[in-house]
Amino acid sequence: MGGAARKLLAHPDTRDLGIDDPRTTERRRSIIEKNGFLSRIYDEWYRLISSHIPDGSGRVLELGSGAGFFGRYVPGLITSEVLTCSGVQLVVDARRLSFASGSLRAITMVDVLHHVSESRSFLMEAQRCLRPGGCILMIEPWVSTWSRLIYTRLHHEPFDPSAKDWHFSGDGPLSDANGALPWIILQRDRRDFESQFCDLEIQIVRPLMPFRYLVSGGVSMRQLMPQATFNLWRKLESLFDPWPHHWSMFAFIKLKRR
Repeated sequence: MGGAARKLLAHPDTRDLGIDDPRTTERRRSIIEKNGFLSRIYDEWYRLISSHIPDGSGRVLELGSGAGFFGRYVPGLITSEVLTCSGVQLVVDARRLSFASGSLRAITMVDVLHHVSESRSFLMEAQRCLRPGGCILMIEPWVSTWSRLIYTRLHHEPFDPSAKDWHFSGDGPLSDANGALPWIILQRDRRDFESQFCDLEIQIVRPLMPFRYLVSGGVSMRQLMPQATFNLWRKLESLFDPWPHHWSMFAFIKLKRR
């Protein structure tokens, strides 16, 4: 049933392309721009992330920039992608960042960490590249009672909260993933994270948005609700705020370099 639903709801602009095809990322940029409901979600996420970027020295790096438009919010943003895509400045492997130690004041990303097969390597590199007081700022999938149902039945990416390790094969830069990985690292295995990355302080983990991204269709599905209903859905979500660990699909995450 899940496979049939995914096929029915798949967005026609990318249905004929593989996830790892750079054209998929470029078409998703167009999908976001044309989908007024979805573009408002990205606007909300980008405003949240940019409000937490620290002042001072160092540049801001965005990982996974290909489908988005975060550069409109951060002057001088370094945009990057793991694949060669139009409109992106650098091709960057998050596990091997080509930046000097202490040169960045923030590393930002939306839906990226759960695609990094060797997350420990990325976190070590981020810890090295950030200056003291610099931050990693992310919007990532999150594990809740609700999201377990949605991500395992309606989403195309792997989602395994019971995975024993933070590592997966990484054969495809975008097709290989574990949507539960951010939760595994920062919630389930938090003590391991804190012992291994003592220079990275977990400042904020805020579960959010149980419904709006889903009904927007996201970047891979058809839009399910018109833009005119956006504020109604936001009000509905506010009723579920007291139970974020049961009703959320994403989390805003802030890690600060000590």
